[in-house]
Amino acid sequence: MSRQTDAARPLSSGTGRGLKGRIRVPGDKSISHRSLMLGALALGETEIHGLLEGEDVLRTAAAMRLLGGSAARDADGVWRAQGRGNGGLAEANDVLDLGNAGTGTRLLMGLVAPYPMTTFFTGDASLRSRPMARVTDPLRQMGAEFVTRSGGRPPLAVIGTASPLPITYKLPVASAQVKSAILLAGLNTPGITTVIEPEHTRDHTELMLKGFGVDVRVEETPEGRASSIVGQPELKGRKIIVPGDPSSAAFPIVAALILPGSQIVIENVGLNPHRIGLIETLLEMGASIEIENARVEAGEKVGDLKVTHSHLRGVTVPAARAPSMIDEYPILAVAAAFAEGETRMLGLAELRVKESDRLGAMARGLAACGAAVSEGEDWLAVTGTGKKPGGGAHIAVNLDHRPAMAFLVLGMAASRPVSIDDGSPIDTSFPGFADLMNGLGGSISLKNR
Repeated sequence: MSRQTDAARPLSSGTGRGLKGRIRVPGDKSISHRSLMLGALALGETEIHGLLEGEDVLRTAAAMRLLGGSAARDADGVWRAQGRGNGGLAEANDVLDLGNAGTGTRLLMGLVAPYPMTTFFTGDASLRSRPMARVTDPLRQMGAEFVTRSGGRPPLAVIGTASPLPITYKLPVASAQVKSAILLAGLNTPGITTVIEPEHTRDHTELMLKGFGVDVRVEETPEGRASSIVGQPELKGRKIIVPGDPSSAAFPIVAALILPGSQIVIENVGLNPHRIGLIETLLEMGASIEIENARVEAGEKVGDLKVTHSHLRGVTVPAARAPSMIDEYPILAVAAAFAEGETRMLGLAELRVKESDRLGAMARGLAACGAAVSEGEDWLAVTGTGKKPGGGAHIAVNLDHRPAMAFLVLGMAASRPVSIDDGSPIDTSFPGFADLMNGLGGSISLKNR
């Protein structure tokens, strides 16, 4: 059943001409969230260039203001945060409404846990359906208490502790959000806080903490990679340049690969080694993706991507790659529908608890568009013929931005147009998505109800 917003915006996409042009996608969402949070804890000013001004990140900015920090946009588009110093957050006088921002919610739960105050969290219908137990379990070990709905779901209250305890915590499931929540809690906790991950996840938190002057120690152990921080440091304000979000770049990348006659360049894309699983997979499938102007900015690898239409072949994507591309499986599944042969994606249990059950949603939507697809509890298989699938379906995206964009991309190259019930959630991560794709030669428009 479809879960639409009050102001649902049905969209439709039809076959466009070959995509051409140079574009930039919005700033990286993960880095944007963390920039605002750490900027509020640093002494002095943090200057943020290229912040993603999507709804999720703006909710985090509003939350930091309620917690006593500052986060404001200049007329020239630069964001500035005046920090309160580590340990300087104040009890919010209102509920923190994070909208659809699961990342913002989980990270902020960690940030406020080592403070002797109570913080209330809520969000939209999608966020209120998501379990938070994987975050609350380790934070309880550090001394925080929680009041939640059944299944650990929001609305919830974080009852912080005046005497936080450092912990060593081994992640039962690879999750950068859980790791980051624990490390952020460790900032206002005496001693050394350590997270051990059996599979590497994105390391934006560790890189950014180092940049703010935190003593971060990373080592490989027999149990996995151990990331530790020394608690109660003094953070120093800094300049941050946010690269383009590789999870957002994924949509024009795949659109160009599957639409004949396409060649585009996506400038300033973040190429963190723990975020490029999709690019690695597409290259294995035969994609023409070239990295130009490779460089390092503020500790993050960045480059321009030249993408040309390609004949794709099915591959098996190992479970070990999932942490580096967990948000990109919806659009990879679309690429697989145009590839020749079976693409089998393993280790996808995390997709069951995202903004929606993305694994099930993609399987149902692809089948409705004429693709051959099968699914298990933690895997998805899509078998293509090397030709365009039929399309022609109307997809309920259940308030989830990534399936929404994925099916609009499918419609751009399928035999018949594809429509979605609500495109408004796209603004949480990719404001201006339809205009950007249409500027390259796509055909996304408002669908008449």
